[in-house]
Amino acid sequence: MDLIDIGINLTHENFRDDCNAVIDRARASGVSQLIVTGATLAGSAAALELAQAHPGALFATAGVHPHHATELQSARLPELRALLQQPGVVAAGECGLDYFRNFSPYEVQRQAFSAQLELALEYGKPLFLHQRDAHRDFHAALKALGRPLVGVAHCFTGGQEELEAYLALGLHIGITGWVCDERRGAHLAQLVPRIPRGRLLLESDGPYLLPRDLIPKPASRRNEPRYLPHIAAVVARLRAESVEDCAAHSSAAARALFGLPPPR
Repeated sequence: MDLIDIGINLTHENFRDDCNAVIDRARASGVSQLIVTGATLAGSAAALELAQAHPGALFATAGVHPHHATELQSARLPELRALLQQPGVVAAGECGLDYFRNFSPYEVQRQAFSAQLELALEYGKPLFLHQRDAHRDFHAALKALGRPLVGVAHCFTGGQEELEAYLALGLHIGITGWVCDERRGAHLAQLVPRIPRGRLLLESDGPYLLPRDLIPKPASRRNEPRYLPHIAAVVARLRAESVEDCAAHSSAAARALFGLPPPR
């Protein structure tokens, strides 16, 4: 099996002591390539360092998550510009809006999001997008760009209205272990089959979102890319596809979107 984890927070402190082992376990499980998420300027630089240390296997995004929007002041935009010009960076983000936690004020989030949308267009990078409890403002900001978008609605957990809106904008849809949660993710069972082939991407979002139905559960309760085949199997079942077919078309879509080479 050839899977691509399009969203793994590998610079998170939970992976500090065994990062290389996590990468090795991913590869042994059939996850051949990983895209390491950048959520702060420092985290984006660290994600790029990991990608440079594992050429062809690891890649990075560069951006500022809405939780950290206050750090993206105009004086620091050159740092993000420099990162987005690096060949190991394959997407702009994680960027977007999050009104659930509100770790940054609404207006600051919107300003940071707007700045990153402009930079993504300027440097021709796909968008790696985050949205939680902010669909109206998020959708309005994307629609205001006035063009089909290139990018992914990462960790999609929304409803039918949101799914249809993002697909209409041209976005890909990232599905995580949320789909394995019978409490919070049951509604995704009806929505996952509606994602067209070529627009479905798979991601762990580790160390978060360990699949709830995973047996046995790891003692650490930490999610990592080696569990992506489990997520792929759940998604394949919901779509009435073989897991091999689901892996093949989702990986092909990821390589096309992010410009990834074939695995080595």
